[in-house]
Amino acid sequence: MSETPTNTLQHRVDGRDDAPVLVLGPSLGTTWHMWDRQIPELTRTWRVVRFDLPGHGGAPAQPAGSVAELGDRLLATLDGLGIQRFCYAGCSLGGAVGLDLALRAPQRVASLALVATSPRFGSADEFRQRGVLVRTNGLEPMARTAPEQWFTPAFAGAQPAIVDWAVQMVRTTDPSCYVAACEALAVFDVREALERIGVPVLVLVGADDRITGPAEARTLVAGIPDARLAVVPGASHLAPVEQPAAVTELLTGHFAPLAQDTHGALTPPAMPPVAVPAAPPAATEPAAPADEDEEPRPDPYETGLKLRREVLGDAHVDEALADPFGADFQNLVTRYAWGEVWSRDGLDRRTRSAVTVAALVAGGHHEALADHTRAALRNGLSPAELREILLQTAVYCGLPAAESALRVVRRVIEEDTTPPA
Repeated sequence: MSETPTNTLQHRVDGRDDAPVLVLGPSLGTTWHMWDRQIPELTRTWRVVRFDLPGHGGAPAQPAGSVAELGDRLLATLDGLGIQRFCYAGCSLGGAVGLDLALRAPQRVASLALVATSPRFGSADEFRQRGVLVRTNGLEPMARTAPEQWFTPAFAGAQPAIVDWAVQMVRTTDPSCYVAACEALAVFDVREALERIGVPVLVLVGADDRITGPAEARTLVAGIPDARLAVVPGASHLAPVEQPAAVTELLTGHFAPLAQDTHGALTPPAMPPVAVPAAPPAATEPAAPADEDEEPRPDPYETGLKLRREVLGDAHVDEALADPFGADFQNLVTRYAWGEVWSRDGLDRRTRSAVTVAALVAGGHHEALADHTRAALRNGLSPAELREILLQTAVYCGLPAAESALRVVRRVIEEDTTPPA
């Protein structure tokens, strides 16, 4: 393990320094130890670099807001190790990082193996709701359900020590980093870009994976030009842990032809000198008015729609937009309330949610208050902070208004922050 600057990732290197490089990426809630059972065989041929996600495995709690930011931190880590070109295998969120790198830095990636990975992980609403649960209850609910999500029942029953290890990995993860990873997965979607991946890809999935199963794997194979599918029997989401020998054999077979393509230190060519032309002569005619040279202002509708979905959730927005009678009204709301006001830089989303909740209490708009209470939880307000907002509005908006609002807010908090049984 090496010291970890803010723009890099905690990492470990195994194998000969002169060997070709294979990078292994972990799943959300796990550490680099999820690959322990592959290391003895892989290091016969490869210099293996494993990394931890922020706040996982004791790594510094420096949340990353997107999959692309995780990719940038990984590239900075590899730059520090002098690694230019590499093969990459990643599981789930780690696989998403691999997809991102293959699309944004194709010159660095020689080949990919995508384990339990999807071009789009469920719905944005699912991951934002998971973030609300973690903010409110901590990681214990996630830790408690991890074994049934990650392993088949037969394996979990036969391997209690590994099940306990999995639970402890989740429990020791930093909650803010876990929530940030959920937010990153909520907006990750590379379905339309798969055809641009130009390297050989192995898509590996456990036959019993209920999170990113064979259907998601086939979506990857159908979209990536040079991809093949491997379904591992008797495995769920963490196939490298549950079926280590089968996964190791598949990885070594896939990457073997690429070993010679990953050598080389990071030595980017020097930028050639650029001739700077002399400044043009001053204009002799009057300059055009400034507004004639300015680009047309972009339509705020698309910005507003994206933000509205992120804050209120896809299901709510889809239902609102489905009514043809209210189409013009929804256009107005999306373009001006969301595209013009919510998108401004002057206040962050948490503050805008707090202001909105207070305004809706004052106006007695209980249906909208329920929607925006959910939005406030997604934007990072805690139940305790919402309770304080209600107390404040009771003083300035009246006790009856606040009392009615309290019932609405309490119901939403109970619905959205109670872990599943």
